[in-house]
Order: sequence, then structure tokens, then C-alpha cells
Amino acid sequence: MLSWRVCATITTMLLVYIFTGRLVIAVGIGVVEVAVKMALYYFHERAWDRIRAGKHQQESFVMWFTGLPSSGKTTLANETYDYLISRGCRVEKLDGDVVRSVFPNTGFSRQDRETHIRRVGFLASLLEKNGVIVISSFVSPYEESRRFVRGICKNYVEIYVSTSLEECEKRDVKGLYAKARRGEIKSFTGIDDPYEPPEMPDIVVNTEGRTVEESFGQIRDHINRYAK
Repeated sequence: MLSWRVCATITTMLLVYIFTGRLVIAVGIGVVEVAVKMALYYFHERAWDRIRAGKHQQESFVMWFTGLPSSGKTTLANETYDYLISRGCRVEKLDGDVVRSVFPNTGFSRQDRETHIRRVGFLASLLEKNGVIVISSFVSPYEESRRFVRGICKNYVEIYVSTSLEECEKRDVKGLYAKARRGEIKSFTGIDDPYEPPEMPDIVVNTEGRTVEESFGQIRDHINRYAK
């Protein structure tokens, strides 16, 4: 783009020089041309930004997936993310494992978990305010911290992935439940640390005996109310 602009200005100066035979005039016109076109470009872009007609208006919201480890939260969150991306939406994904990998010193006591969820929820609310759809996938086991996140987000959609503990243990490819049963992992949600089911979730998805597409279909119907 820049090289094309330089070529165009040089061409203008060359033509002026050919017709006038005066180098000073040719260079002067070239400089004036660049200045005028930069000014026009500046005002054009700002005027265009103010025009809303014909542009897609996205309503931002926060989708918060909560449930036991291995319940299917991440899988459904990824499906949701891909679906929104395919529709051209501005969307960001926040995942519990990814966030903890960035902040490995985050503990697993009740206070640590409450603080962790509140921080992530605050980040999600900021993204939402700036027009970004947020897909969050966290065990987030306590009602108090989830209620906090709901309170600071404008459009908060809580999705309770209600897969049973027995089914989650069957799916556990990392063997974390087994380690928790043997006492090798402490404060593991569902084993020796409680999971408090949401009191008033917006969506309840039980993934047992259902395909990913069937489970996601339930969420997709809700998404379409926002992301039209």
C-alpha cells in the first residue's frame, strides 16, 4: 500500500515536470498531493466509523460454563467459540486450565478459588463492555463467586453442565479423580471439596448419553437470541 502511494506521487511529479519543465513545481505539487490525500484519508476513516447503517451490530455477552471436572465444559465451550467465530463475531475464550497455566501459583483453597473466579469474572466483564463476546469455562464450584460474576456482567448466561460425578470419573483421561480418591490430590472438586450446583442457571446441559452436537444444540438455540 505504501509503495503504491509512493509510485503514484512520483508519477504525478514526473508528469508535472514533463509538462512544465520545472523541478521545483513538480516536487511542490507532489508534496501538496500527499498532504491533501492524507488529510482526506484521515477524515474519511473517521466519518465512516460513525456510520452505523448496513453494519453488523453485535450484542456482547458472557457465557459461563460451570460443572465438575471432566463434565464436558471445555468441549462445549470450544463448540460455542467455533460457532460464534464462524458467524463473524468478536469473541474471546477464557479457559480454566489455560488461565492457571499462566498463573501457576493460584491455589485450590476455597479463598484462592473464590478470588480466582472473581478476577476472571472481572476480566470477562471488561471484555463484554468493549463489545466482545466472552466464553468462559471454569469449574467455579462456589455459588458466591458465580453470583459475583453475574452481578458485574451486563448479559450473563450461566450454563450448568450437570454431568454426574460417576460419569465424570469414567471420562477422566488424566486420572485426577483416581488420584483424589487415593488421597494424592487434596481439595479436588467432587471428592473432598464440594461443588455447589447453580441455584438459577440459564441453561442446564446433561451430556450423558448425548453427542456433542446434541448437547451443543441446546446452547446454540440460546446463543441465537443474542448473536442475530
